[in-house]
Amino acid sequence: MMNRIAPMVKNLLIVNVIVFAIQLAMESFFNLDSVRVFGLRYFGASEFAPYQLITYMFSHSTYDIMHIIGNMFALYMFGSSLEQAWGSKRFLQFYLITGIGAGVLYQFASGIELYMAADTFSTAALSLRDQAYMNIPMVGASGAVFGILLAFGMLFPNVRLMLLFPPIPIKAKYFVLFYGLYELYATIQNSPTDNTAHLAHLGGMLFAFILIKMWKK
Repeated sequence: MMNRIAPMVKNLLIVNVIVFAIQLAMESFFNLDSVRVFGLRYFGASEFAPYQLITYMFSHSTYDIMHIIGNMFALYMFGSSLEQAWGSKRFLQFYLITGIGAGVLYQFASGIELYMAADTFSTAALSLRDQAYMNIPMVGASGAVFGILLAFGMLFPNVRLMLLFPPIPIKAKYFVLFYGLYELYATIQNSPTDNTAHLAHLGGMLFAFILIKMWKK
């Protein structure tokens, strides 16, 4: 089921790799912080721009090569089966909507957290630390990838996957369930040393669930 790579999955892989190469060139030759250029910031931040809702999901951290490798491996492993079931056009719609939706949900939740800390809905009331936090960019295809993961578990629930650690088989529906529960736990835990946007992962899964239910009707 997952041996043949579908055309839109192939195109998305190529785009992500090309953008990553551009990021490396920007930082190596022009001394530009590519994450600050392409990353998504909170909607009320001074450096927010609408295009970031698209560019953030095609950009990755250049300091952690496993960031893009992990996302692209998941896209390769699970995306083709969905594209073959839906067609290329619908799969691309799904990828973009879940990616954008993940970014919107994450930023909305960040805004609630910030304004609750300020105890008012005035940006001026935020501390300098909080205002700096608003401009921290988020990058990565993880929101869309987690949407793909949930969709795979819903469409092919009984397909057996082989885990790497530990090396045991598990049905897709259970794998997705356990992964989703971990992301929920990590979101609630909110460790200050954890730089992963777990809520964006959950946002991708949420929008994926809504889309699939809508399409079924």
